[in-house]
Amino acid sequence: MADEPDPRHQMHPRMLEMLVCPLTKTRLTLTPERDELISVAARLAFPVVKGVPLLSLEEARTIAPEELERHTRRPDPD
Repeated sequence: MADEPDPRHQMHPRMLEMLVCPLTKTRLTLTPERDELISVAARLAFPVVKGVPLLSLEEARTIAPEELERHTRRPDPD
């Protein structure tokens, strides 16, 4: 049970709709692991710690082009 995330530390979907990149003011995308918010426009990843997004540029990491492509690629329809 230690591997299950604490439900209190989950980001609410409505909060995600309100958040924007502090640099570009564009929409952020939550990674499948739910541990980072991605700004495609700024090519930055902002960490999410215990459900709290850290949206300071000092906390962000730069995303490599190949990683950015993974986050922008849409799944192929079946």
